[in-house]
Amino acid sequence: MQDIKAILREKAVDSTLTAKGWVRTKRDTKNAIFVELNDGSCFGNLQCVFDANTIGDTVRGQLDRLNTGAACAISGRLVASPAAGQPVELQATSAEVIGEAPVDSYPLQKKAHSLEFLREIAHLRPRTNTFGAVARVRNQMAFAVHSFFQERGFNYVHTPIITASDCEGAGEMFQVTTLDMDAMVKAGKPVDYAKDFFGKKSFLSVSGQLNVETYCMALNKVYTFGPTFRAENSNTTRHLAEFWMIEPEMAFAELPDNMALAEDFIKYLLGWALDKCAEDLDFFDKRIQKGLVQMLDSVRGSTFAHMTYTDAIKQLEQNKDSFEFKPFWGCDLQTEHERFLSETVIKGPVIVTDYPKEIKAFYMRLNDDGKTVRAMDVLVPKIGEIIGGSEREYRHDVLLQRIRDLGLDEAAYWWYLDLRRFGSAPHSGFGLGFERLMRYVTGMENIRDVIPFPRAVKQADF
Repeated sequence: MQDIKAILREKAVDSTLTAKGWVRTKRDTKNAIFVELNDGSCFGNLQCVFDANTIGDTVRGQLDRLNTGAACAISGRLVASPAAGQPVELQATSAEVIGEAPVDSYPLQKKAHSLEFLREIAHLRPRTNTFGAVARVRNQMAFAVHSFFQERGFNYVHTPIITASDCEGAGEMFQVTTLDMDAMVKAGKPVDYAKDFFGKKSFLSVSGQLNVETYCMALNKVYTFGPTFRAENSNTTRHLAEFWMIEPEMAFAELPDNMALAEDFIKYLLGWALDKCAEDLDFFDKRIQKGLVQMLDSVRGSTFAHMTYTDAIKQLEQNKDSFEFKPFWGCDLQTEHERFLSETVIKGPVIVTDYPKEIKAFYMRLNDDGKTVRAMDVLVPKIGEIIGGSEREYRHDVLLQRIRDLGLDEAAYWWYLDLRRFGSAPHSGFGLGFERLMRYVTGMENIRDVIPFPRAVKQADF
């Protein structure tokens, strides 16, 4: 049995075949019954046409049970379609209902459904055009990530999901424990973490970066790609509590090397999407974000501009009345600032470097001025920051002082500091939130619509 993608691609006219899938629509006319069948292998449907004047009672009985959403098998002969819209259609002779979808209870009928409504039925939304397309693009983008790094000699490292270290130092972590917290509250006694499963406070990881750095110092070029968790109490269209991060790390690499890798990576991913997901991107361009394909193609073909944070602030301050959050040296750039820099100042992608140390993580290499770090953010039109990274601080004494200055638990980072004591070398890397990439490639506004089962504040269904 061929999938519908292969049937539509090969166009084997006059062949006899059976197609299986789910009914998108069924339409009855005086002389014909039209069934649009989709199996998720591609965006397009296979049009199956039954001659209403010649089908027997058995087939008609099956067709009477075929409603939108039903799973079925339809057999017949593939012919050239006389109508516009599809090159071939199935001249159907038999139908078998595999799984019914009653009209009075199946929630995805032939009408427009809001994205908000579809989030309430996340188990069924992949059957819609929008979320089927999102799923196929997500699959291709994940494959492209591995393809990019494997082609360049990077080793894939699986970093732990449970950790005792806070990579970002922000404290927004989900605690992991086997202790009976309710019983402890009732007893009114302090928590004895020595009795916990790991014998200490443990958390879900906010990043695999610190762990992957250890393998960078042995294998040279590495990357991790997996789920991360942040207990950030933000109920917005841009935040998730569980999301996937791509984090490469290169030994003997400084900031310019990191910037070059990030630019190549973005261009590769966009090129992959444009080449491998053309049908789905065409849908997003028409229905979600007009001009999406042109924008992605423009970024793919551009040369990324470079700008220091200080120069960026000067540009922003000249236009401060345009912003809700007034820019000043030392502020963390907001999305409106990032988009202004890429869309108005540069009119394309730009990499901003050398941020104030106060607004960046402890592990970033301190510049000679003592005020800034060798950080970089890649900004693109429409979305703002898409990649954040840095050259890492590889000097033991400087890193130790940064940890102390920020009041972090020095003991928790003993192994990370050890990397700076034994064979330390300059190294660099960055992080790309996979769902942020997905928003950019598909044009979807809400990050909860580009991950199969979103986890956010007060939301852990399905």
